[in-house]
Amino acid sequence: MLGLLLFCILFFFIVIGIAIGISKKDAVEVKAKTILLLDFKGEVFERAADNPFAKLQGDENNAIGLNELLENIKKAKSDPNIKGILLDLGPVNAGAATKDEIRSALIDFKTSGKFVYSKADYYYNGNYYIASVSDKIFLTPTGEMLFNGTSAQPTFYKGMLDKIGVEIQVIRHGKFKGAVEPYIKDRLSEENKMQIRRYKSAVYSNYITNISNDRKISLSEVYALADEMKIRSPQDAKTYRLIDELAYSDEVEKAIREKLEMGEKEKINYLSLSKYKNVPGEKKETDSKNTIAIIYAQGEIRDGEGDDATIGGTRFAQTIRKARTDNKIKAIVLRINSPGGSALASDIIWREVKLAAETKPVIVSMGDVAASGGYYIATPATFIFAEPSTITGSIGVFGLYPNMQKLYNDKLGITVDTVKIGRYSDLGNTARPFNNDEKLLLQSFIERTYDNFIARVAEGRHKNKADIDSIAQGRVWASSDALALGLIDNIGSINDAITMAAQKANISSYRIKEMPTLKNPIEELIKSLRGDAKIAATLKTELGENYQFYEQLKYAQQNQGIRMELIWW
Repeated sequence: MLGLLLFCILFFFIVIGIAIGISKKDAVEVKAKTILLLDFKGEVFERAADNPFAKLQGDENNAIGLNELLENIKKAKSDPNIKGILLDLGPVNAGAATKDEIRSALIDFKTSGKFVYSKADYYYNGNYYIASVSDKIFLTPTGEMLFNGTSAQPTFYKGMLDKIGVEIQVIRHGKFKGAVEPYIKDRLSEENKMQIRRYKSAVYSNYITNISNDRKISLSEVYALADEMKIRSPQDAKTYRLIDELAYSDEVEKAIREKLEMGEKEKINYLSLSKYKNVPGEKKETDSKNTIAIIYAQGEIRDGEGDDATIGGTRFAQTIRKARTDNKIKAIVLRINSPGGSALASDIIWREVKLAAETKPVIVSMGDVAASGGYYIATPATFIFAEPSTITGSIGVFGLYPNMQKLYNDKLGITVDTVKIGRYSDLGNTARPFNNDEKLLLQSFIERTYDNFIARVAEGRHKNKADIDSIAQGRVWASSDALALGLIDNIGSINDAITMAAQKANISSYRIKEMPTLKNPIEELIKSLRGDAKIAATLKTELGENYQFYEQLKYAQQNQGIRMELIWW
């Protein structure tokens, strides 16, 4: 036992030493005529901590922080040794609004006179949207291009739940609250189908319009290319001018050498994002102590502390309070990328955002989705920006409560008896369905929460409750519709939000402070030693695209009670 104890202690310190060694950032030299290589192999989050143990945990592709990506594209723009960017594109795991931000950064990079090239074996709607800003787009001659419009494929679990004897009891307000439909229906309601078609069409219109402008092809022609699926071979893609050249990797390198005026045998200097981010950026000449805080609210809103991938009510309330009471922080940019979640946590965060907005400018920047609870926490802000492809709204409330009586009795042979002291003392008992009195009681809780929701929105958006109720009911809106309805103030990027924050605070020079503080690699290692990260990574690897079904089932099991949340497709 003593030997085992000593081994564990020694092993722990060895691992910590390895962690420190891996985490150490070595100096990176940027040689003349360097190409910044962006391959998007990891999932793109608003912000991501470096995890040097990703591969050890079974996650081959470390996460990419959008903030870090945008910062380094901007840095490369003014770096005299960086001559261009090569996008080596496989699947791009990012939302539509995130892709808008990446595209905008690449377009800005090109204003320096430097070039952006793209190459891929396979283009589909997602990665082609980013590639379309390129000066030249290369496709492998034997590759493929899928350019065929957009669709949504919601998955429904009611049939499976019926087979195992589980009934999901739903109490809700809002006829458009589609988040509950996968558990109580086997197909979309007409209301939900209508709203999905509406917001998908708006996002798609932005997609097609940008491609039309980038490729200098008429809007009607781009729509026709997709509607009639005219791109059926690599040659078709070139014929219809969606790509520029059919080329293998060596031919792409030849084109880059010619662009850089390099010899045929000269080696091209490629630098990955993971290395280039360690290159110091251009120092800004400012002695100003004025600070703009960017607070990242990313993921599901949960009660308690949460983590870097979720919005914990307690942690975020403390973060906003800290920014509010810091005299050096003159304005706050609240970046929201969240489908919502816990009603209680949302309200706790709302309170701190409201107090902050009464003290200093609070500018909201919405990412891929800022809906339901994610919209709720935005409502007290001084000004709200949304990306062109943001999904927002979903002002509605619901509760999910499982009834497992048939599973217990018929499938497992388990029976449950109850001794009650108080009429409602076993409310929420999963071994039986709700009775009518309990349903009415729970509905009153939902109605109170919904009334509070629309009151918060009406107050923040300077409208009356009846007007908000008419556009609420759980309905989801694309940013263009949200702007017309007054749910947001303007369409713009996170940089637009930062610029406005400075204007509202009347400051011309400032520093940026990102909050809350991300966990360091050592903390992530200690967390991974519990096995949670390894299990999640293994499930993702084994289940692939089907991992989403596991997530949905886990969601239904864990997220009972009153919710402000959107499940979107």
